[in-house]
Amino acid sequence: MSEVERHDDSRARFSLRVWRPVVVRALAHRGPLAALLGGGIMVAAIETALPSMVGRIVDEAARGGDARLAGLLAIYASVFVFFAGGVWLFIAGAGGVATRTADRLRRDCFAKLQSLEPAYFDVRPTGWLVSRLTADCSKVSGMLPWVFLDFAWCTAILTGVTVVMFWTDARLALWALAAVPAMAVVSAVFQRYLIRAGREARRVSSAMTASYGEMLLGARTTKTLVREEANLAEFQRLSAEMNHWAMRSALLSSVYMPLIASLAALGAALVLWQGAGSVLAREGITLGTLIAFMQYAALFAQPVQELAQRFADILNASSAAERIASLLATEPTIADTAAVRAPAQDTMHELRFEHVGFAYRKGVPVLEDFSLVAQRGQTIALVGATGGGKSTIVSLATRFYEPTSGRIAIDGVDYREIPLAWLVERIGIVPQVAHLFAGTVRENIRYGRLEATDAEVEAAARRVKAHGFIAALEHGYDTEVGEGGERLSTGQRQLVALARAVLRDPQILVMDEATSSVDTATEQLVQAGVEEVLKGRISFVIAHRLSTIRRADLILVIEKGRIAEQGTHRELFARRGRYWELCTSQLAAERERSLLQLKDAKESATVASIVGEPDDE
Repeated sequence: MSEVERHDDSRARFSLRVWRPVVVRALAHRGPLAALLGGGIMVAAIETALPSMVGRIVDEAARGGDARLAGLLAIYASVFVFFAGGVWLFIAGAGGVATRTADRLRRDCFAKLQSLEPAYFDVRPTGWLVSRLTADCSKVSGMLPWVFLDFAWCTAILTGVTVVMFWTDARLALWALAAVPAMAVVSAVFQRYLIRAGREARRVSSAMTASYGEMLLGARTTKTLVREEANLAEFQRLSAEMNHWAMRSALLSSVYMPLIASLAALGAALVLWQGAGSVLAREGITLGTLIAFMQYAALFAQPVQELAQRFADILNASSAAERIASLLATEPTIADTAAVRAPAQDTMHELRFEHVGFAYRKGVPVLEDFSLVAQRGQTIALVGATGGGKSTIVSLATRFYEPTSGRIAIDGVDYREIPLAWLVERIGIVPQVAHLFAGTVRENIRYGRLEATDAEVEAAARRVKAHGFIAALEHGYDTEVGEGGERLSTGQRQLVALARAVLRDPQILVMDEATSSVDTATEQLVQAGVEEVLKGRISFVIAHRLSTIRRADLILVIEKGRIAEQGTHRELFARRGRYWELCTSQLAAERERSLLQLKDAKESATVASIVGEPDDE
């Protein structure tokens, strides 16, 4: 669990304010909500009236009034028709509020994630985010309608019962309410423990979801490294921790609810004790009135228990509500300001870094005083050791991050004063590991420009030399690539990703180690496509292979966030500096690898010839 997750999943104390985003979205569905509240109030009104009707029936039966008794029984029976109608109304309303609120929450959470900068996802596991759109949204939206219902029903019942009890006998009403202060104290004590158990359970659940995701994505790596037992042990630890907090929450609830019920029953017992004495002493209370009053006392306990249960549910679900609220309240750190204006021209001619500094963490700079001018039609290659700042430079150029000092300008205008959407629409990126979406080859190429025609899709594929392998597939451009593009080879995925970037016709093109994971033959094919699409753009190429960068217009050797050397391949190689060392070490490694492959091939041929000779007899 990262520090970000621990911070987001921890709060000092319980607060109903975290429920505001959920409640606001639920209140927007007025029709189902009105049915929910109306049905609850109707049922509460009927339940409040029933004890009085029972009391009158008992008294009428004691007096022997058969005619009036038959009429009262008929009214009593007909009331249940309206009771059933009220129950149907609030159940239908609750279902409508729950489903529509969940849909709205999922949409808004997804939209919020779409609006956030890539840096937000760099420090948060996928499972941690997925749990917000699935489990958290379902949990709070499924529970909230019943909280609304019980609030309306309990408020109506408690108000009606209290008024009737005081109207009937104020002394007995006070005895019935004697346990209420004790209920409030018990609820306050249990609140802290229940909310902590709920938060910890949700935290561990998020970690388990992330573990599931990593297991599925890294199944092949797990098998090759024989990590099954270690992964199982780690998951069992999380499962045991989840079981601990779930059991703790269940135990607390199992103590809390009976305790509240017992206190409510105590009030009813006190009423019975006092009321029975009044009936026996014939102090103006009839048997029917006492029976009605006892029913009111018992009815008073029901909403108290329901409210206690809903309060426990709110405590258990508050961690989910906190997580949703924290996501919806997150503001993008990279966004347009009021001063943005679209450039007068649609084409970029120059991208300039002016004394740029950047740090992912305060006090740990990655770039310092970095300056660079990239012109349209120019290809700039970035080389150097891992961690030197190459990827940071292109992330700043594409505004995935923003400088912490200095500025980056497009045609003389600080790019923070240009609409972010305008810039993003003119950027194309081919990453080291191309990600394809489940669907066809055609759909993946078209992903960057949905309005593109089939002819434009095929033209982009031809331009990057991908049409040949696509045409050879079983269904051509309509071949399913599988989840993550698993049905295509690594090189084929790179070519599809390159075609996707080209179809956008970007003005800034970034090639981030795009050929590092493919074989030499595929690299030559990809390289042929790359050289074609680099023309007429501001292009950044991050690569270790000499064949990928030697034709660049400008090569920058980046070390510790600074430019150690710059120039063309020929110029840098002639200087015998850091670039020359990188090239010669790479050439030596490739030569050694070639010799080893040749040696292995000769040995294999020798073994084959020996095995193939007939035996001398």
